[in-house]
Amino acid sequence: MEESLKFLEIARRYDDKSIRELSPLALAFVGDAVYELLVRLYILQSNKNVNTLHKNAIKYVKAQAQARRAERIIAQLEEEELKVFKRGRNANPHTVPKNAKISDYRMATGLEALFGYLYLRNEGSRIIELFKIMEDLK
Repeated sequence: MEESLKFLEIARRYDDKSIRELSPLALAFVGDAVYELLVRLYILQSNKNVNTLHKNAIKYVKAQAQARRAERIIAQLEEEELKVFKRGRNANPHTVPKNAKISDYRMATGLEALFGYLYLRNEGSRIIELFKIMEDLK
């Protein structure tokens, strides 16, 4: 799966200072796409029809599911990763989906901010490591 992210290495132009200056919601914007791609690649292995794949993807990317997965990795985060996660979680979103609890939405935003941060730092192997923990993969 990690090889699948290689083509996305456009992020190399971001240095640490530039990444730190991004808002947590900007990091979450990127992380949302990274997480969605990982989920799609993961469920694609089930070889189902596209409609079923889409329905399964929704089960992974909704705020409640992301919040539960975020809880699985919090204890595994390094200090800087935890700071980024908390910045994302504590960010003030402009909107919240009507079918999500604010607490779940905040946790999901923290997870997405973390994935955006790691992606922009070209830490694809760390993203995969955390994703495997979230999905309880060996």
